[in-house]
Amino acid sequence: MKIALIIPTLNAGDLACKFIDAFKSQKLKPQKVIVIDSGSTDNTLKIFGDIATDIYKIDKRDFNHGLTRNVGIDKVRDFDIAIFMSQDAILANEEAFYHLTKHFEDLMVGATYGRQLPRKEANPIEAHARLFNYPDKTIIKSKEDIKHLGIKVAFGSNSFSAFSIKHLLEVNGFPYTILSEETYVLAKLILKNYKIVYESKACVYHSHGYSIKEEFKRYFDTGVFHAQNPWIMQTFGKAQDEGKKFVKSEIRHLLKENPKLIPEAILRDISKYIAFKMGLKEKYIPKSIKKKLSMHKSFWE
Repeated sequence: MKIALIIPTLNAGDLACKFIDAFKSQKLKPQKVIVIDSGSTDNTLKIFGDIATDIYKIDKRDFNHGLTRNVGIDKVRDFDIAIFMSQDAILANEEAFYHLTKHFEDLMVGATYGRQLPRKEANPIEAHARLFNYPDKTIIKSKEDIKHLGIKVAFGSNSFSAFSIKHLLEVNGFPYTILSEETYVLAKLILKNYKIVYESKACVYHSHGYSIKEEFKRYFDTGVFHAQNPWIMQTFGKAQDEGKKFVKSEIRHLLKENPKLIPEAILRDISKYIAFKMGLKEKYIPKSIKKKLSMHKSFWE
């Protein structure tokens, strides 16, 4: 199979070298590596140029999670598989690409995504988010799983994922959304009876130490996404249901790891819930206020 890797970049900093070193260790490598840079001012392009077969530059104002990835897809329409990675996702083992792409031997697989491990400096709150969403068991999801997995059927992440290009184009590629472009596409693929595979052996180190303010902004944007795409929750179930499971799991985790962090975790969860609910009501909020509440301010330009 012909495999392409597509990486949006912007001032990757010290992580760029770590990304390249981990890429070079892979036993299976993509035949094409496309870097789409939106205005780096450091040495990101020089470092990624070591592995890139094609580099495309766009204006920072034109970046969008979905549409920017479509730029890469347009360059590899004759390929079989497109792997998507973010610049801060560091491959954790030398067979990560192999495990991520092996499932496409089944022509009914529309997409796969790998396991995200917490970065070494992650605190227990940050680490739990990865452990909850990315377990150590491979899962194959299909339309039949909606009744017991709900919205989790359409869960994935373009920080480390792969798509059948044929099937991706069948659902018209990625949409213009504030974020969660992969959720939109995975939901479309599921409804067309394709399978989504979570492969636990395909691992990257990738997590974020967001502040409470940053998490608020991100969850506001998540609420906006669902407000603008109501068919997803109508079809698969409400995201809040999954949130309840997360909070219970988080408390159990922190009781074992560091009980002193429980008050902070509860404060974060309350903040995220309020932000999400506000995002769901975004049509009633003036644009000037939405820009202040949002992590992705350019979306409102």
